[in-house]
Amino acid sequence: MDFSLVVAIELLREVAGLILIATGLAVIFGMMRVINIAHGEFMMLGGYTVVLTTKLGVNIWVAILILAPLAVGLFGIIVERLIIRHLYGRIIDSLLATWGLSLFLIGFVTVVFGNTVEGVSTPFSGLAIGQYTVAIYTLFLIFAAMAFIASVYLTLRYTKAGLIARATMQNPDMVECLGVNSKIVYMATFGIGAAFAGLAGGLLAPISGVVPGMGALLIGKAFITVVTGGAAVVAGTLSAAGILGTISQAVTFASGPVFGDATLLFVALILLRLLPQGITGRIFTRSV
Repeated sequence: MDFSLVVAIELLREVAGLILIATGLAVIFGMMRVINIAHGEFMMLGGYTVVLTTKLGVNIWVAILILAPLAVGLFGIIVERLIIRHLYGRIIDSLLATWGLSLFLIGFVTVVFGNTVEGVSTPFSGLAIGQYTVAIYTLFLIFAAMAFIASVYLTLRYTKAGLIARATMQNPDMVECLGVNSKIVYMATFGIGAAFAGLAGGLLAPISGVVPGMGALLIGKAFITVVTGGAAVVAGTLSAAGILGTISQAVTFASGPVFGDATLLFVALILLRLLPQGITGRIFTRSV
């Protein structure tokens, strides 16, 4: 019984990890159709924000929950104003531009901080479950992922700002006629997506460490999750993360992490072959 509970927690941890790294990308790609290759580096910046501010004496929770998303969100707004706003509707161009931004950020951070792993101490201790021990921070990450999804869903579904954002992505000319500045909406949406990425990087920093190349390890899983999920931001991310994370972690338990990652990719390819428009393209077609 104890082992089954630990396995269930680890499965949820993998699902939560995919939700955390993919939510910001789902907002930017799912709503704005911008392929942000620098999404992984946005998470990396969030991690470094936590590392640097905690070294200066800032409380770790303030660093993770406030400073990391705030710093990366503001950086995302600057990127949108300087680069992305010129490339809407040009998917390949946005891909190349954000790829260049990704390489620049990796090089810049490597020069400034060196190619060494930085880290912060995990805020919580372990929790004993029979003869096993589970990190309480793992449980916190699971609840954080639930909060990610809930906040996006409630905002898009029940707030005026969410309604304006969805309407702008669907028909910017119409909302302009109604007196809404679509440029501000695009800027805010990209900034919010970047803030989610920064928050994810801050949350993962205590357990994964922070290194300049960490984005390359995260961006692949994030894109696989978002593309497999389809156009719906919440339903797509949640369904894809649930399926891919559960199967991947189950295989990891049985055969090791290499086979787990390979299985994640294999299952995603099968799902996309059966559902070319993603899970929400065929199943949750009316979902947010």
